Formats: sequence, structure tokens, C-alpha cells
Amino acid sequence: MTIHIGALPEDISETVLLPGDPFRAKWAANTFLENTKLVNDVRGMLGYTGFWKGNRVTIQGSGMGMPSLSIYVNELIKNYNAQTLIRIGSAGAMQKHINLRDMILAVTASTVSNPSRTIFRDLNFAPIATWDLLNKAAKISAERNFPTHIGGVYSSDVFYDEREDLTEQMIRHGILAVEMETAELYTLGARYGRKTLAILTASDHLITKEELPASEREKSFGEMVKLALDTAFS
Repeated sequence: MTIHIGALPEDISETVLLPGDPFRAKWAANTFLENTKLVNDVRGMLGYTGFWKGNRVTIQGSGMGMPSLSIYVNELIKNYNAQTLIRIGSAGAMQKHINLRDMILAVTASTVSNPSRTIFRDLNFAPIATWDLLNKAAKISAERNFPTHIGGVYSSDVFYDEREDLTEQMIRHGILAVEMETAELYTLGARYGRKTLAILTASDHLITKEELPASEREKSFGEMVKLALDTAFS
């Protein structure tokens, strides 16, 4: 057990899906996994381990923001030997051609600041997805004809951002969406030699101001969870 994860070492799979919301972890586990076991409820950050088509997988909530995700991913890697970590989360679309419910595969994740910034100091490290996972996810989503966009995202360290000038520049430079965790996930994957990918669903739109009501989000996010599971075990 660690400070933030109360599971025994054998309770956690080498493959971990990371939704930010712990209740979305519960929903995903109950919806898609068999023989599900609650393996973590420390601080209400729920984690479950079960089986998907015979493959063992853990779905662990990571919280909101890079500092929170960094805690869980560090412990999952260093204490539980997690090898493949896939973020499944929501994002705010930043390009006109992206519609609500579309999926986004994050190739890169730009950021102003993340918990690893103090390590790199004056270096602007470029966090990227693991090609193997990205390639598999792209092929599977293409086969299913699900609207999917592939490119860079922005990992913000604030939710209520008032930097309209920064948003305008990101849109200008082709950033697909904004979220709050991917840059740190990819950085930790690079540091420890683990496979990482972020699969996101557009839940709102910074240009059109549209947003999904809470009642529709779980149904829309189901395709994202299935894509993550199939990508991890294909």
C-alpha cells in the first residue's frame, strides 16, 4: 500500500485506465469489466480491478489536474509496476471542425507549467504519446468510423482560465482541445519508460460554447472507454 493507494501490490494490473473522476472509474468498471473488485477508496479516489475479454485491467481515478494525476501515476509505476497507462477523460474542443462527443487522440501535450517543470528548469520538454498505443487507437477508431481527431492538446493547470490571448494563440496554432492532465502523464511515461496515451472526449467547446449535459456524458464516454480497452489489449 502507498499513501494514496490502499491496494496490495497484487491488486493492481500492469494496465491501468485513468479517468479523472473517481465515480467515472466506478461507472466504467461496473459497465465494462467482469469480476470487478474495489481495490482503492483512499480519500474517495476509487480504483477497481477486473477483466475485459479475459484481460486483467485496473481503472483508477486520478483526480483533477496534473499535481493530482502525478501522485497516482508515480505510485502506480513505482510501487505497483504499472506498464501501460491510458488517460480517459473529457476535454474542451478548440477547433471548429471538432464536434461534441468526438474523440481526440493526444499526440503531444503543451503546457505552461506542470509538476515536472522544476526538473527540466530552462528546458521546454515536449511530452508525447507512446507511438504503439497511438497507432493502435487510430487504426481501431478508423475501423469503427467514429469521429476522431489526432493532434496536440493543451494541459492547463487552471480550470477557470482568464488568458483569452493564450487561448487565441493555441487555436491559431492548431491545438485541438484543452484538458488538465496529459502533459504530466506523458512526461512520467518518458521518465520511467512506460507506455502512455490520452484518449479524450469533447464534452464542451470553447468556440461554440456548447457543452454536454451531465446526463449524456456517461453514454458518450462509453466509446472512449471501449477504445482504450481495445487499444491496450490488441
